[in-house]
Amino acid sequence: MTALLTSREVARLLSVSVRSLERWRVAGIGSRHTRLPKRSIRYRQQDIDAYVAARVVASTSQPLEKQR
Repeated sequence: MTALLTSREVARLLSVSVRSLERWRVAGIGSRHTRLPKRSIRYRQQDIDAYVAARVVASTSQPLEKQR
């Protein structure tokens, strides 16, 4: 089984706040995640890697592709 990361661990990896991850989940723009019992949210490392890879751009004026 793939190791699951907590929101705090992912926030640290992406250099964002846990609150930002929460807002992204609500807006449907964040990385894929898993909802476990007792409202626990976990992320798979492969989903975080894919999320970051999908946002690689050549310039700051290049728009991000729509995800999902």
